[in-house]
Amino acid sequence: MIKGLYETHIQVSDLSDSIRFYTEVLGLTFAHKDENRPIAFFWIGDNKQAMLGLWEQKENLQTRHFAFSSTKEYILNHAIDFLQNNSLQPYNFLKDGSTKPMVFAWMPALTIYFNDPDGNSLEFIALLEGDGKPELGVISYEDWMSKK
Repeated sequence: MIKGLYETHIQVSDLSDSIRFYTEVLGLTFAHKDENRPIAFFWIGDNKQAMLGLWEQKENLQTRHFAFSSTKEYILNHAIDFLQNNSLQPYNFLKDGSTKPMVFAWMPALTIYFNDPDGNSLEFIALLEGDGKPELGVISYEDWMSKK
């Protein structure tokens, strides 16, 4: 019955600024802006695979979290530079000051986090090959490679 997650919505404080961020910085495809209510939609992936909705909320903004599918190669070789070059601070799940990607060993998946201008927690995530090892917790990619 369920084949995947198609769309998610988050709140932003300034719709125009957020449209610029999600299109110009993150490269999402603008889909539609509803002129009757403060919301904009973006396509994610090829062939309208998924959609993101941004709702402008001037007061009592509630930040959320979601993850963008990526590749191991992109996260390891390009994500940190991309984020830093766009004035975005990468951080790992542990929030221990490191900007190195981490592995959720139970999945297993490689991940790095960053925030949008409103503080919504965004993530690049890539599933890794092999079986999960939940007993390892959240570890560095190097540790994952040595223990898998």
